[in-house]
Amino acid sequence: MTNAERRNDARDGVIAGLIAYSLWGVLPVYFKLVGTVSPAEVLLHRIVWAVPFGALIVYLRRQWPEVKGAFVHRKMLLLLATAAFFIAVNWYVYIFAVQEGQIFQASLGYYINPLMYVLVGVMIFGEKLRSLQIAAVVLAAIGVLVLTFSGGQFPAIALFLGVSFTVYGVIRKRVVIGGMPGLFVETVLLLPFAGVWLAWMIYSGRSAFGIDDPGIAGMLLLAGPITVIPLLCFALAARRLALSTVGFMQFLAPTLQFLTGVYYGEKLTPAHLICFACIWTAVILFSVDAIRRTRVSL
Repeated sequence: MTNAERRNDARDGVIAGLIAYSLWGVLPVYFKLVGTVSPAEVLLHRIVWAVPFGALIVYLRRQWPEVKGAFVHRKMLLLLATAAFFIAVNWYVYIFAVQEGQIFQASLGYYINPLMYVLVGVMIFGEKLRSLQIAAVVLAAIGVLVLTFSGGQFPAIALFLGVSFTVYGVIRKRVVIGGMPGLFVETVLLLPFAGVWLAWMIYSGRSAFGIDDPGIAGMLLLAGPITVIPLLCFALAARRLALSTVGFMQFLAPTLQFLTGVYYGEKLTPAHLICFACIWTAVILFSVDAIRRTRVSL
């Protein structure tokens, strides 16, 4: 590959990464637009409509062999089924948080997620914390404690989102399958439960999906592309960029989520400001450590 081709590849990777994290960052806007629909039903639509749209992407990218391989490999299928459970629960709590006016907590959960990966590395894989990582983890813990005791709000949603997504990520790291095929298999595994539940809601008149409100019905149909497109862009970015670059870009999503919370007028207390100041400082330290480590490895 020539230098020009490498530059073009990196440029395309940055663009794809920015699209992925920007879409994830403004995702609360979508859940606000369908705020009249229960979080459970929004989740069901997200699963159901992700399957046909995901199938189209898998077909266009010629990734059916990976999908077929997952279904005939018992251990891989079990791991993906477990991952599907955690991502479904994570999605539900995230939708609930946004609709209940807890976007700040949702953004906090994804800020602390990379730091939780560091702790997993220490507790499970016996990795040693470097000085900047220790400082980042301590600052994040201080921020959470300030919000809990001074702000009078235990960040249960943030911690649940951070932990559940970390568990999901750890499981997916053990499965040798691409991002898009993996998500497709996960949604296919969830489809029987989601499909039956959604069909029952529609049949019993408990669903918001129908001809009575075509606007909401159309918005719910978009749940599939909204779920799949960011992951596809992320997969494209991950193949073209250094891990340190992708790691730094991942903080774009919770930052945009935080700004979305500001836009929707969520109450930003002094405890929130102190907590996020600690988290943002931790993010800077985490990013500096990642950049240093990348340079050393090179």
